[in-house]
Amino acid sequence: MTTASETQAEPSRPEDDLKMTIWEHLGELRKRVVRAAIGVAISTTFAWNFRTKILAWLLVPYERAWVTQKLPGTPELQTLSPADVFVGYLQLSLVAGVIASVPIIFYQLWAFISPGLYHREKRFVVPFVFFSTALFLSGVAFAYFVAFPFTFGYFFSLLGKVDDAGTLLTQRPTLEFYLDFATRMLLSFGAVFELPLFISFLAIAGIVTPMQLLKFSRWAVLLAFALGAIVTPGPEITSQVAVSGALVGLYFVSVLIAFVVGKKRKPDDAKDS
Repeated sequence: MTTASETQAEPSRPEDDLKMTIWEHLGELRKRVVRAAIGVAISTTFAWNFRTKILAWLLVPYERAWVTQKLPGTPELQTLSPADVFVGYLQLSLVAGVIASVPIIFYQLWAFISPGLYHREKRFVVPFVFFSTALFLSGVAFAYFVAFPFTFGYFFSLLGKVDDAGTLLTQRPTLEFYLDFATRMLLSFGAVFELPLFISFLAIAGIVTPMQLLKFSRWAVLLAFALGAIVTPGPEITSQVAVSGALVGLYFVSVLIAFVVGKKRKPDDAKDS
């Protein structure tokens, strides 16, 4: 017969509180990775059919900055070997496939960690997938519409005549170098914009508290402006403020979320700290 104390304690344990060996955990992880990889493969195959349109879309900020800086000629991407075009399009399709498969990837991540969650926390699967996807895509959009124009504009401003003899600094990047730079920026900003979700998990787990996050805010602002200066080099302060401001905003949004979802500390715990 179940006692009242046992009944009250039962909801405090994870619903699927099963003992799993390290090999069982690895097997579950492998299953989730395989399913996510299948989703990426399907999306990559689909993106391959639109590779030229995707490349043209990715080149728009580059071309606009070229025209704005009034550089001579037209922008072009060079290839150095016969296979460069194929490899470049494959890389571009893969990155597009990853971005398109973000909902699948985050769902598989949730499915992997859900056995260790409480029943009430498992109901957040839809909000988790939705907000993680929205945050990642917001980071990609921010890189494309904000970071790219500022970055390309400053880099192009360094080109031009070196001396009175008429020697010019010009730019003809290879397809490989351009795709490496552009796709890394897109994926990096997508990952950085997951900061509110990451801090939310830390708050739910009780690893950090809202007050701790507020105390760390001065350092967070400093780090945000340092990262903004790295991502958008140059004397133009507006680009640094735009990027750094977005990072600071994300951090304080994370603090607000932590106040909502964070674990409430007991009075005894507060005295101990």
